[in-house]
Amino acid sequence: MKRKAFYGGVFILLAGVCLFASPGFSATPEPQSEQAKQIKALVDKAAALIERQGKDAFPELKKKDSKWYKGNTYVFVDDMNGTVLVNPPAPEIEKKNLIDMKDAKGKAYVREFIETAKTKGSGWVDYWWPKPGEDKPSKKISYIKKAKMPNGDMVIVGAGIYVE
Repeated sequence: MKRKAFYGGVFILLAGVCLFASPGFSATPEPQSEQAKQIKALVDKAAALIERQGKDAFPELKKKDSKWYKGNTYVFVDDMNGTVLVNPPAPEIEKKNLIDMKDAKGKAYVREFIETAKTKGSGWVDYWWPKPGEDKPSKKISYIKKAKMPNGDMVIVGAGIYVE
């Protein structure tokens, strides 16, 4: 009986080590600021809109000075292969696959978006990205959420906060 309990304890310990050491568990902790709560709510609403309207929602998400795109805050959409579908301040990257793109610190952030969406459905990811209209990268944390469009395609919907 003691042997069974010992091996059970070892198994639980090893399972915990594997869980916390795995690359899929490198998510950014959820920020608690009011701004973070607003970003999360915005992404949840955008994901619901995309789940109802699919690609027909994209023009709405790109409208400047709307709830989706105002100042440094904007909703972006990528497919599950890393292709940018919506990025209002940088439309020149839309339709480009950025799966292997790395931020200023060498982080493959698009891969982390995809991993977060696939494994958790949603979560926060930190990376370095220029503010709209700037070239120099700033630290950003984005809330990412997986959404299923009416045609069955899965996409990643996100928005973020620039950390000063």
